[in-house]
Amino acid sequence: MSQFDTTAPYYATYRPGIPKEAVELLAHRVAGKEHRALLDLGSGTGQVPLALAGQVTEIDVVEQDPGMLGEANKALAGLPVTVRLHNAPAEEFAPPASYRADLVTVCRAFHWMDQDVVLSRLEDMTAPDATVAVMGDGSLWTARTEWTDALRALIQEYLGQERQAGVGKKYAAHDRPYSEILAESAFGQVEEHTIAIEREWSTESVIGYLYSTSFAARPLFGERVDDFEHRARALLDRHAAAGGLIEHASFQVVLGRRG
Repeated sequence: MSQFDTTAPYYATYRPGIPKEAVELLAHRVAGKEHRALLDLGSGTGQVPLALAGQVTEIDVVEQDPGMLGEANKALAGLPVTVRLHNAPAEEFAPPASYRADLVTVCRAFHWMDQDVVLSRLEDMTAPDATVAVMGDGSLWTARTEWTDALRALIQEYLGQERQAGVGKKYAAHDRPYSEILAESAFGQVEEHTIAIEREWSTESVIGYLYSTSFAARPLFGERVDDFEHRARALLDRHAAAGGLIEHASFQVVLGRRG
């Protein structure tokens, strides 16, 4: 079982989208170009390609989880641009020799990848002036508010103190800033942008979000999943009534280009 088995439908429905400020940053990087090919690695359910569809002329979606790719296929169906879906890990994506992406995006997925391998392989499949964008915004596990702290403690009561990464796996934290990793690659001209976000959650959307993650997917709880959900809903309802389920997050966009 992969860390994302059973999560794809929840991911498609409950994961927060890409901030419009991030979309504008990325669109600016390909503005004015006749050929605007987007390569989205670790695409999940296709959130980034969907957000950028009006700014590019062709899209390649790379996702190793078949369930996620199926959701991306549904989300991207009917777009007025060429969309190609690839069921493969980012480290193994092998386009035609002539392929050149103008914009490469990795959103909320770079930490799962062999980063050096991915960046090295991108050298031969990107245009000379291409931009590589690595983006993310943490999760409700890393958020620090009274209600997210209480929710995390409840999850730990069921699954242990360490963050899970799917059934039988522990999460391995990546402490190096993505800006440093990009700076050491061929795409070493780096810019960093931080976008402040305020999200208002509901009990239903938090539960759906949790089931979309590798740290609180339904299979992790086994036969206790219904008991967990009952207690989580009660906890969230209390906090919602007391002051709302507000999350203050920072969406990070790290852009790299060749020097």
